This record gives sequence, structure tokens and C-alpha cells, in this order.
Amino acid sequence: MTRRKLHPEEEELWRRVASKTERLHPQPKFDPEDFVTQTPAPGPRPKPTFDAVRTLTPSMPSRPTTSVSLTPSITDQVRAQPIQMDRKAFDQLKRGKLRPEGKLDLHGMTLDRAHPALTRFVLGAQSQGKRLVLVVTGKGKNRDDGGPIPVRHGVLRHQVPQWLSMQPLASAVLQVTPAHLRHGGGGAYYVYLRRNR
Repeated sequence: MTRRKLHPEEEELWRRVASKTERLHPQPKFDPEDFVTQTPAPGPRPKPTFDAVRTLTPSMPSRPTTSVSLTPSITDQVRAQPIQMDRKAFDQLKRGKLRPEGKLDLHGMTLDRAHPALTRFVLGAQSQGKRLVLVVTGKGKNRDDGGPIPVRHGVLRHQVPQWLSMQPLASAVLQVTPAHLRHGGGGAYYVYLRRNR
């Protein structure tokens, strides 16, 4: 878009308006003497210390600390385990096509109650000849109050795969994988059991 030239009467009107206005935020007058600096003699510079850096930036707002975990999430760790069972059955399992023959819900349990319940359930299911069971842990609540010791989000969700990989359950469990969304998603695990001999 091109600008048109103002007519002489418009220019006169603009000059009158501009002469009667005041700046909202007046700027100080520029004085070049204020910006003349003395150059220091060349020499070694002192290295700033932590205290010097802190005193140079006192007005910086403190940011809330965020925890960064370099370890993969428990779901990624479980998924990364090698496949021990039949590949075709594993693919059906991941797609939620296999139906669990038993279910254990650990919601609301403490670690002291959940571990024996898990052990009884898995060993009992294997003795009954079941091959696929579902263990529901829940996704967990965020209870970290920002204290000096971090609190893990979803304690049971992190602990159950470890319990399943230790004896006496390790000899009964063939494969552990996160459940499909229709069976609980990230808050549940499929536990594929070995045949009872």
C-alpha cells in the first residue's frame, strides 16, 4: 500500500496538533559526555567467583527446580526387555487381543501388603494352569512435596516389575509388558506365566 501525500491544509492541521502534544514517557536528553568511558590498562583479569556472580545478579528471580531423570521410565524399561514368549502371541498381547485369565488390583495397597498379595496371586495362577494374568497397579499420585528426598511417582507401578523379576516369582513369570489401553494402559501390566510342570 502506498501512502498518499498530505494536502497543505492537512499538513497545517498536523503541525498544530503536534505542537500541543506532550510525550507520555519523556526521555532524558542525550549527553555524549555521559557515555565516555575510560579504557582500563591491559592486564590479567581476575576470575569471577561464585559469590561475585551471585552479587552481580541479585535481581534474578529464583526458578523452581525441576527434576531431570536420565534413566528411562519404568514403562520403557519393561518394553525394552527381550521377548521370551512366542512372537505371534506377544504381538496379539500388545494389541490387547488376548484376554487375561485373572486380575489382581493393587490400588490403595501399601508395599507391605502388595508384595505378598502379588506373590500369592502369581503363584496361585500358575498352579491353576493360567497363562496370562493382569496386575493393576494404578498410575500413582504425585506426592512429592519438594523436600530434599525425592518421592517416586507411582511406587507400585515401579516396584511390581522388580518383584516379578526376583525369586520366587521369576521362575513363574515368562514375560512382563505394559497393558493395552483397554486393560489399564500404563497403570497395569500383563504377566505371561510359564507352563506349570
